[in-house]
Amino acid sequence: MGVSKDEANDVFLGLLRVQKLLVAAKHSAPRLEDGVDVTAYPVLFVVAGAGTVRISEIAAMLHNDVSTVSRQVSSLVTSGLLEKSADPHDGRASVVSLTETGQAALGRIQDARAAWFQGLLCHWDGPAVADFVTRLGELGDAIDAHLRERGATTLPLPFTSTRDSTRDQNQKEG
Repeated sequence: MGVSKDEANDVFLGLLRVQKLLVAAKHSAPRLEDGVDVTAYPVLFVVAGAGTVRISEIAAMLHNDVSTVSRQVSSLVTSGLLEKSADPHDGRASVVSLTETGQAALGRIQDARAAWFQGLLCHWDGPAVADFVTRLGELGDAIDAHLRERGATTLPLPFTSTRDSTRDQNQKEG
C-alpha cells in the first residue's frame, strides 16, 4: 500500500520544516564546550561511534567535504576533545579518536540534547515515541536504498539510538 501524491508532499514539507527548524535551533543553541562550534558536534558523534577513524571517512559518513571536516577536526584537536595520530595501516594518513575530555564533553552534549527533546516531546507517550523512531528509521533506510540505487556511496553512521545499542548489548550478553 502506497501513499498518495498529496501525502508524499505533506511528508516532504513536514521534514523540510523540521530540517530548517533544527538548523535554526543549532545556530541558537548554547555552546556547551568553550571554543567548540556546535556544527562540529556531529564529528564527535561519528568518532565516538567509529572509534579510530580517518578524516575522509568522517566526511563520507556525514556527507560533507573533507576540507570542512578537516577544519572541524583541527578545532576539536585544539580543544582537546580529539587526538590525531598516524594511521597504523598507512603512515601518510592520520586518524582521530576521542580523548577522555572528548568523551566527557560528548556525555554533556548528549545529556543536553536529551533534556531538550524530553521537553519537546513531553506530551508524547512511550508507544508514540517508539513508533516515531521506528518510522524515522524506515524513512532513513528508504532514502539510503534510493541513493544506493542511483549509484551513491553512503556509509552508515556508526551510531544508533540508545535503545538499539542497549538492545544490542543485551543480546550479546544474553
